[in-house]
Amino acid sequence: MPISENAKAVLEKRYLIRDENGQPTETVDGLFHRVADAIAQADAVFDAGADVAATAQSFYEMMTGLEFLPNSPTLMNAGRPLGQLSACFVLPVGDSMEEIFDAIKNAALIHKSGGGTGFSFSRLRSRGSTVNSTGGVASGPISFMKVFNAATEAVKQGGTRRGANMGILRVDHPDIMDFITCKNDTREITNFNLSVGITEAFMQAVEQNTDYPLVDPASRQITGRLSARKVFEAIIQSAWQTGEPGIIFLDRLNRDNPVPSLGEIESTNPCGEQPLLPYEACNLGSINLVRHLKKTDSGWALDRDKLSDTVRKAVHFLDNVIEVNKYPLPEIDQMTRSTRKIGLGVMGFADMLLYLGIPYNSEAGVEMGRTVMELVESVGHQASQALAAQRGAFPCFDQSVFRDAAPLRNATVTTIAPTGTLSIIAGVSSGVEPVFAYAYIRNVMDNTHLIEANGILKDVLVSRGLYSEALMQQIVEQGSLAHIAGIPEDIRRVFVCAHDVSPVWHVKMQAAFQTYTDNAVSKTVNFPNSATQDDVREVYELAYRLGCKGTTIYRDGSRQEQVLNIGKVNDGRAAQPQPQEDSPLCDACQSNQPGYGTILPRPRPEITTGFTEKVKIGCGNLYITVNYDENGICEVFTNTGRAGGCPSQSEATARLVSVGIRAGMDPKEIIQQLKGIRCPSCLRQPGVPVTSCPDAIAKALEKVQKAASNGTLPAPIGSVTTTAPAVSTASACKAPVMADMTPAQAKLAKFCPECGSRLEHEGGCVTCRECGYSKCG
Repeated sequence: MPISENAKAVLEKRYLIRDENGQPTETVDGLFHRVADAIAQADAVFDAGADVAATAQSFYEMMTGLEFLPNSPTLMNAGRPLGQLSACFVLPVGDSMEEIFDAIKNAALIHKSGGGTGFSFSRLRSRGSTVNSTGGVASGPISFMKVFNAATEAVKQGGTRRGANMGILRVDHPDIMDFITCKNDTREITNFNLSVGITEAFMQAVEQNTDYPLVDPASRQITGRLSARKVFEAIIQSAWQTGEPGIIFLDRLNRDNPVPSLGEIESTNPCGEQPLLPYEACNLGSINLVRHLKKTDSGWALDRDKLSDTVRKAVHFLDNVIEVNKYPLPEIDQMTRSTRKIGLGVMGFADMLLYLGIPYNSEAGVEMGRTVMELVESVGHQASQALAAQRGAFPCFDQSVFRDAAPLRNATVTTIAPTGTLSIIAGVSSGVEPVFAYAYIRNVMDNTHLIEANGILKDVLVSRGLYSEALMQQIVEQGSLAHIAGIPEDIRRVFVCAHDVSPVWHVKMQAAFQTYTDNAVSKTVNFPNSATQDDVREVYELAYRLGCKGTTIYRDGSRQEQVLNIGKVNDGRAAQPQPQEDSPLCDACQSNQPGYGTILPRPRPEITTGFTEKVKIGCGNLYITVNYDENGICEVFTNTGRAGGCPSQSEATARLVSVGIRAGMDPKEIIQQLKGIRCPSCLRQPGVPVTSCPDAIAKALEKVQKAASNGTLPAPIGSVTTTAPAVSTASACKAPVMADMTPAQAKLAKFCPECGSRLEHEGGCVTCRECGYSKCG
């Protein structure tokens, strides 16, 4: 199986079956056999004489050859008692207390099974409206979104996937301005991605600079009017500031609704690429384009025959998933089987362009996107038509909607999804995004740090006699090849990363794939930190003109982990924090800025120095990393070995220690509180040098403290002195005001909370390509 060690580690950590002690009970190979065998069983439902074993072998070879992978819930749950295989769900939220809390309950069940949920809150009456049953006033959509968010926080999806939601509000809802700014404090509603549901009428009003009506969702009466341009500018300002909200073009989603008789599309899944009706689910899968290239005399080329064959097998696979799936609600089972939507997409597109020698940010690159997706769409529909001839069309097929097309087995066939973890398993670039980075530092256990180079770039540099560790170090430091001396222009032109690609080319590429995609395209338009709101406006307007169904932007460093009190937002402008005369002062910096009374943590530095210690515990090994900078200890990471342990508890302890130290607590006090805590699993095992995981963390901290006091601690990287830092003193409060942030401080939200590696933003979510961590919202 052509799978990397990092991919194996991700599969072992997040996908393999484990026993009650957390020990894996299957191998990676066994996982793919389990999935292939379970999905192939659907053939027997339609043909008693079907060769199920041959189908299973075909599916197994397609997955282990990394030609196609289904969405994560299918890999996790196929062939297991839970049996919930879909990633995407949309639930209705009605305007009554019973309907609202039914939706919360149903969402919890879906999150527990590994799925993500989308909601439209547009049916909820606006804040301040009269509640006839009680005579009181309504609290509005945003207050209930916070309840949904809290419920999601409580359900951790069995420790394998984190709960994720999409929240959509129509642009003509009376509470739209509150919705636009409700995540400007990014500590709020953290388990949601948000998008404004845009209508064609609204965009026309923006172009004409006119007002548009706000409509009461219950009575459908006009309750007021707003300037379309001012609302559009507020969306732009908030997106520039925090990356949210995105925009969804509702009329376009319903223009392509294949079953209008069943209702109106109100929402999408959490990453925005899968529009669904209320109670509808969809299972997704992605084809690895790198595995569909062939070597010719003139270089690499797309193997159209192989790609067509994989598309046919993948459509067969995804249709089978619908049949064997165990849906979390009967309403979802009924609706999903009525439309049988599937979402086949691609990954590794940017890597494919590298092999072909085509720049991502070029007309040739955009044209290749169209070429690839046109083939996937065309053959995918043919495969669905062939299945319909064998198994029957989807029950709600309406010939008047599809006009002259032959009956389809699936109401939709194609979707471009983000493929964060799947692309790690496949070892390729994610979805249709450009390559995020060509070299990065990988943290290996036992205090080893290695430079990981993009394999395609490395091969090119080696073949031309240019490769060296020093050169890769430069690429790590600069994040791009664009300005590195010694790299020929033809290489720099092709090997562009996400931030070398201008926002306009991001949108052009998204539009190219959208042309041949039934559903929608998950795509993040990346901006440098220096981008202006005018730049964001240009992208939104271009996405509208080029026919995209929505768009998400992310300005580098705009979404902060350590957010200060940025105040209310009025007329699209963030209020500046004002000192409070009666607020307590920070002991370290004597500031009385809002929030400093509780002493927020100082920012995590871009680069830290540290040590990793392997400690034997009662249930395996615990790896503890203590990092410091010129101000002292700044963070602690823990990781459990393959033998298991209590990763969530040790991670929680490490996070709290990190936050406490960066907020100014004396490490000595933390050591005193943790040292000596006892755990039965440690006490029962002979030869264990610690009494618990917290005790091990305390002893690791103590060792760094002692090294600092003895003068044997190496100076931190980037330090201007040659003496050891004063680790034994409390770290000074250095939390900056938003307006005063340096570019380095503006990149705080880039690091994985599990392993400390750099995060990638995609579709409103973040993914760590080191350990597979992901989170939406």
